[in-house]
Amino acid sequence: MNTLKKVIRYSIPFVIMPLTVWAGTFLPFKNNYIIISCIIAILSILLFYCSFDTKKLSSRRLVLCAVMSSLCVIGRFIPFLKPVTAITVISSVYMGAEAGFLIGSTSALVSNMYFGQGPWTPFQMLAWGTIGFLSGLISPILKKSKCVFIIYGALCGILYSLVMDVWTSVFYNGSLTISLYISAVVTSLPHMALYTVSNVIFGIMLFKPLGKKFERIKLKYGI
Repeated sequence: MNTLKKVIRYSIPFVIMPLTVWAGTFLPFKNNYIIISCIIAILSILLFYCSFDTKKLSSRRLVLCAVMSSLCVIGRFIPFLKPVTAITVISSVYMGAEAGFLIGSTSALVSNMYFGQGPWTPFQMLAWGTIGFLSGLISPILKKSKCVFIIYGALCGILYSLVMDVWTSVFYNGSLTISLYISAVVTSLPHMALYTVSNVIFGIMLFKPLGKKFERIKLKYGI
């Protein structure tokens, strides 16, 4: 991977996207979240493109990303427990960090067409996308042990909740303050626990069967 693509690869998820989401909270016009969500979707595609010099470019890989995103969207219809994070993490472990970000971010955008778009959408896209990207970066570690994967899944539930608490603080106050953020975190502890338990349950259920499917697909189709 050349230097330019390396810079783009790490600057998009860790610098450009967070700044874009944050800046979007201060835009003066109505429904600004739609613009921000579209920008994040475009950046996700650009990030996915950065993987093409190290991974074989094929329509099969694109289709597999679309399939996993669809599973995430369908998973959000399950009451209380959601497999979105678990599917995103497993997908990124076997398909790469960029694919993980694309699956996580687009899943939030598409599923909210059913659950309702709003200022929270960019934060959900960033949260799930970042979780997917980080999972791809440490995929060798997560592949080695199911126990490590489950612990990581639990931590991802906490991370997702912490990111969404930023939106909660900004929504109520118009700006982020430490005291309000701490209050939002404390208030959201039941939801954080639910996210964590959900990731653990679906991690146990899906880690091995989905992993075997991915390995078979990679071997059969060279993805």
